[in-house]
Amino acid sequence: MDFSAGVVAAVSPARELLAVLLLGPTGSGKTVLSLELGERFSGEIVSCDSVAVYRGMDLGTAKPTKEERARLPHHLIDVADPNQPFTAGEYSRQARVALREIASRGHLPIVTGGTGLYLRALTEGLFAGPERQQELRVRLQRSREKHGENWLHRLLLRLDPASAAHIHANDAAKLIRAIEVCLAARKPLSQVMARDPLTGFRLLRIGLNPPRQELYVRLNQRAAEMFAAGLVEETRGLFDRFGPVKALDSLGYRQALRVLRESLSVEEAVAAAQQGHRNYAKRQMTWFRREPEVHWIERFGDDPNTLRTASELIANEIAKSNS
Repeated sequence: MDFSAGVVAAVSPARELLAVLLLGPTGSGKTVLSLELGERFSGEIVSCDSVAVYRGMDLGTAKPTKEERARLPHHLIDVADPNQPFTAGEYSRQARVALREIASRGHLPIVTGGTGLYLRALTEGLFAGPERQQELRVRLQRSREKHGENWLHRLLLRLDPASAAHIHANDAAKLIRAIEVCLAARKPLSQVMARDPLTGFRLLRIGLNPPRQELYVRLNQRAAEMFAAGLVEETRGLFDRFGPVKALDSLGYRQALRVLRESLSVEEAVAAAQQGHRNYAKRQMTWFRREPEVHWIERFGDDPNTLRTASELIANEIAKSNS
């Protein structure tokens, strides 16, 4: 069934543009479903994965294969080296450009991935705070190491109690950023937050929430397959080239590094990565449940019934645009 004409009408310049957000935990089958939907609705895929942006980080990210990427255009994959900082704000800027370029071609943007912060940056924007101050960040990190893990939270509590109430005491990255903003802007983070939400698009959120135990079986298998396919060797090459960069603290690579440092056996690393993937899936679902107006499908993305349900949702949105 050819929906391409309907998609073109749905992205008419006179109307809001349709974009599909396909979200869900790792291992739920988002890639398979996005490819099927993209081929059915003349779509292009916009990855929403904070590690897939990095070149050379392939096995540990479960990126679409070269064969899968050949089926449809993909965006925001392999756009930076692992030693290049790639923030949620940078993702938002590049992804918004990609969405508009896709729509201008009369195609349907399908945002696919599991990084909740990136998705929120894309849809809601991030506050326009002061630029990063590396020297201050280093001093704050050293103070944390000297005074203990709760030091940053106590400091933020004095500077900005409202923000401290919403940031976990162990979330050093967010605490440092909040303190940085307070000191640079000379006012609390809670007073300078001003977001820039995505405009011009009507967002259709489709979420995958397959049975938890079945998902865990798949995640355990995926983690084992990553190591069997050569994750330790891939990590060695990345470390030799870029050093101990932050990107290598990602799930899977973190455990592979410990194998290289001989603090874990391969078997122990696989088990740790499996546990890490299961925990990550739980955190993702906690995050995504806060997303508004999600059409949840309680199956995997490779289930034919999932494709049928998701296709009906998209077709209904296209019909609304054409009515």
